[in-house]
Amino acid sequence: MAFTRAPGKHRRADRTKRTTTGAVGVAALATTGVVGTLAGSAVAAEPPASVGQTGLLRAAGIGESVAARIDAQALAQEKAAARKAAEEAARKEAAAKAERAREAKERAAREAERKRLNTFVMPITGSYVSTGYQASSSLWSSGSHTGIDFHAATGTSVHAVGAGTVVETGWGGAYGNQVVIKMNDGTYTQYGHLSSIGVTVGQQVTAGQQIALSGATGNVTGPHLHFEARTTAEYGSDIDPVAYLRGHGVNV
Repeated sequence: MAFTRAPGKHRRADRTKRTTTGAVGVAALATTGVVGTLAGSAVAAEPPASVGQTGLLRAAGIGESVAARIDAQALAQEKAAARKAAEEAARKEAAAKAERAREAKERAAREAERKRLNTFVMPITGSYVSTGYQASSSLWSSGSHTGIDFHAATGTSVHAVGAGTVVETGWGGAYGNQVVIKMNDGTYTQYGHLSSIGVTVGQQVTAGQQIALSGATGNVTGPHLHFEARTTAEYGSDIDPVAYLRGHGVNV
């Protein structure tokens, strides 16, 4: 018996159409990842592509190299920052040390100046008071001693008892040759009966500086130093010279 094929939808597609359809299907499966499963043994049978062919090793190597360079740069930057911070800290410490040294030097200078201005000494080194303050005698026109006398032979060194400015020198009548000094605290000191004078008016003097030599000029009975402490440069403003010296730390 002969079979007759019905025309229409049961006709077999031609080869070109089948091939195209199959290619499209495989591409779709490859996009979804299913192609790996469907390929089956045919895909498995193909040898894997070499690393050289894929380029994966080279890409990984380049990435690691870049990361290493970045790490090295970061480490170098950290070290540079730490070094800069250390240098800045050292600079600040050196500046602070220099400032402390400067301040200490200034304090020492101020202290030395304060000490110089406030230091007082005996007018005759190693001497003693031979005639006291306000002692009564007809030898003095006022009837009493306006200062104190220090025992001293002619030519003994006479010192300024403290720092000040010379305001008078020369002949002082009954005082003979004299020197009057305005002290830095505003008081005055007078040195009389001098054999010679070694300072001039306006000269700055310091405690212990030689200003004259003792003698027996003026109204005296023998060589000695007459010393007065005063509130002004003039006669009659005298104050107790022993109390004055002791008040400035001098052991009289």
